Amino acid sequence: MAKDKVATVKVTLIKSLIGRTASQRATVIGLGLKKLHHSVELTDTPEVRGMINAINYLLKVEG
Repeated sequence: MAKDKVATVKVTLIKSLIGRTASQRATVIGLGLKKLHHSVELTDTPEVRGMINAINYLLKVEG
């Protein structure tokens, strides 16, 4: 029996949160990013993609 592979996306914070709105900061925290150049792997869901699209200029997305 083969396990189903779950699609993931790797997200890295590449720009500072200084001067950003509270909503943008909350989105970064919601993605699980803690500081500059921190990366996390998240499941590729519509909710995560929406958060990524909202702050795409602050992030580097792979996969």
